[in-house]
Amino acid sequence: MNRLWYLVGLLLVLAGLVHLGVFVVDGGPWEGAVSWRKPFTFGVSFGLSVLTLTWVSQFIRLRAHHLWLGAFAAASTVEVALITVQAWRGVPSHFNLETVVDSAIARALAGGGGVLVAIAIIMTGAAFRANPDLAPSMRLAVRAGFATLLAAMAFGAVMIARGVVEVVTGNQQLAYTVAVTLKSAHAVFMHGVLLLPALAWLLARTPHPEDVRLCLVRLATWTYLVFAAAVSALALIGITFVSPSTASMLCAGAISGLALAVLALGRLKRWRADDADRSLMTSDGPAGGSTGSRSNAELGGPSHQSD
Repeated sequence: MNRLWYLVGLLLVLAGLVHLGVFVVDGGPWEGAVSWRKPFTFGVSFGLSVLTLTWVSQFIRLRAHHLWLGAFAAASTVEVALITVQAWRGVPSHFNLETVVDSAIARALAGGGGVLVAIAIIMTGAAFRANPDLAPSMRLAVRAGFATLLAAMAFGAVMIARGVVEVVTGNQQLAYTVAVTLKSAHAVFMHGVLLLPALAWLLARTPHPEDVRLCLVRLATWTYLVFAAAVSALALIGITFVSPSTASMLCAGAISGLALAVLALGRLKRWRADDADRSLMTSDGPAGGSTGSRSNAELGGPSHQSD
């Protein structure tokens, strides 16, 4: 089933990139409630989230995790689809209660967001359960990553709540303004669940002992948290160096790009190791014990100490 969720994630990312092309060709505003930016950024962000949770789910113990991943992928697809429909209709997607159709879409988006938050909470709880199969460095990375994901969800919920309050009180246009002020805070926390486990995964494929890997993951975690907290604090007091939408895109892009680069580097190193193993087996016969050693590394390396 994981292949299906990976496919869904890739298609969402592709849909987002297609709308970046639409923006380049068609033009229009980058900021605002109606922009080709929205299907682009939401498609890429939700696609990365589906890909990330599918990959990271192998490091947590969660019953029926394929069902939870399927629900997350389905909710993400609905979110992106509805936002895309509204972009093509030329109307706002969130907080838009102008017509019956717009109201139904806005409520569906809010409901889908609730589903995503609920699944994130469930998976975070699973991440904090004991799992002796994980090395301490990977255990820390996964737990910290899911904690930052919940922080991102919390900021997203605050954004929606502030917008809904303005809509209910009759300030429809103000809703679009107040809701975007925390975008950078939401974005900077969103993809730590990919960045930190990706780093631990790569370190598990280096010759460094586990205590060194654990120290490096701790350093990366605290560095990331300090940076994210600084961005969030500035957002809370209304200070941004670029527009909120651009800041959110830059944060998400930088974090996700680093994590994907780490994974790509790790995969490249593994391919080279596999080639070396095949060469060794061809010349000298099978090397005993190598398969088992690599199997342990798949879960972040063998666990010889507690964190």
